[in-house]
Formats: sequence, C-alpha cells, structure tokens
Amino acid sequence: MKKREGEGCPQKQDRDASANPSSPVIAAFKVFQQELDTKHDKYERLVKISRDITIESKRSIFLLHRVTSVPDAEDVLNEADVKLDGVRQKIGQIADELKGEDIYQFHRAFTPGIQEYVEAVSFLHYIRHRSLISLEEINARLVFMRTEKADPKCSAEALSSAAKVLTFQVTPSDYLLGVADLTGELMRMCISSVGNGDIDTPFQLSQFLRQIHDGFSYIGNTGPYEVSKKLHTLRQSLGKVEDACYTLRVRGSEIPKHMLADVFSSRTTLIDPEEGVV
Repeated sequence: MKKREGEGCPQKQDRDASANPSSPVIAAFKVFQQELDTKHDKYERLVKISRDITIESKRSIFLLHRVTSVPDAEDVLNEADVKLDGVRQKIGQIADELKGEDIYQFHRAFTPGIQEYVEAVSFLHYIRHRSLISLEEINARLVFMRTEKADPKCSAEALSSAAKVLTFQVTPSDYLLGVADLTGELMRMCISSVGNGDIDTPFQLSQFLRQIHDGFSYIGNTGPYEVSKKLHTLRQSLGKVEDACYTLRVRGSEIPKHMLADVFSSRTTLIDPEEGVV
C-alpha cells in the first residue's frame, strides 16, 4: 500500500527549509561549536607541549645520573641547568596558553610534563644541596616576561608597560607526584654510587628517603588518589636503599667494591603488596 504524499519521514528539503540560519537557536549553537573547537585545539596544543617537557626532563635526569661517574660533577650540573632552562621556556608556552583560562579545565593535558619537570629539578637540587626543593622555590623560577605589540607612536612609558609578567604555578598535587617519582631516581643513584666506590652516599640517601616517606605517610587518604598509588613504589625504593645500606654495614668488608652494585641489583626487596594501599 502506497503512503500518501507527505506521510512518513519528512523530506530533506523540508528539514533544510525549517533550519533558518537566522534563528537564534542556530546562532547560539554555532557559538557553542566555536567555543568547543577552540577549547579542543588548545587542549591538543597543551598535550604536545607536555610531551616535549617530558622528553627534555627525562634527558636532564639521564644526564644527572652521570655525576656519580665523572671527575667534575659541576660541568654536568651546569649542563643540566641549561637543559632545564629550555624546559622552563616550554612551561612558559603553557602559561601563554592558559592566560585567562581556568587551569583545571586543561590540567590533565599538561600534568605529566609538569610532574616530570618537578622530578628533574628536585633531583638537580638534591645533588647540589642534599635537600628537597620546596614548591615555592619551583614556582619562583616559573616567572616569564612577555612583550606585547604596542603602537610605536606611544610614549616611552606606554612602551615599557607593554612588557608584562606571566607566571605559572605548579599545583601541590603535581609537586607531590613529582617528588614521589624522585625517590626512584635516588634509588638508582644509590646503586650507581656504590658501584663507583662511594660508600657514604647510600646512607645519606637512606635517611633522606625515610624523611620523604614519613611526610607522605602523614598525608594518608587526604591527598590525591595518585599519591597513594605511588606510595608503594616509594616504599620499594626505600627498601632497596635500606637493603643496600644493610649489606654495606654487615658484609661490606667481605664483598669487593666493584661487585657491590651487582649484588644489590640482584637482590629483591620483599614488600607486602597491600602496603601500597593507604
């Protein structure tokens, strides 16, 4: 049986005719489309910048591990400083993108890179000063000068005011997660130090890692969820360093120095898996 004309699904021409471009609803949705496209484009740019920050920060960390095997560690530290200056310029690009935006709308886009930067800069700070860098010290170095285009006919005061200060603030959660990752690098530094005949560094690292572990234990369930996940890795790193110190203290005179690193790397630390859940 044939359907009468006009019955069933409306024709495409009828739909096109009903979609009035001058309708306020259509105009409003076009504005929404532009806003969403702009937000997604900015998000993708932040992801790419974060990847660059992660790569350069990892290279700085690999470079810093050479301090245990070179005669002049200051040259390595200065080279790492130069690399981290380049990373800070990348973070300045993030600050440019977030100017006038809500940082937490885009936080997931750049948090991996910021955590890796915190890990690298705190590793450098520990090697130089044997202490933990504070969040305030990290944020103090993330201040950038930006010059805006000004009319050349303006006065000198107007031209000087065109230079504006732009800042980026590392969040406390990113700082904590970066410090948690630092413990793994300190554990590797401990093993490599012993392999090069440095017997004092493992005991210094053991005391430092205990202090970090105590600080994270005070946070408990009040901190971000990722912190409790990384606490298990922190305990594993601390256990390996303490195991190395125990071996040095008890059997250090029995094992040749060039074999100590192999002994430590072959030993496994038995930690209850449930200890990682706080």
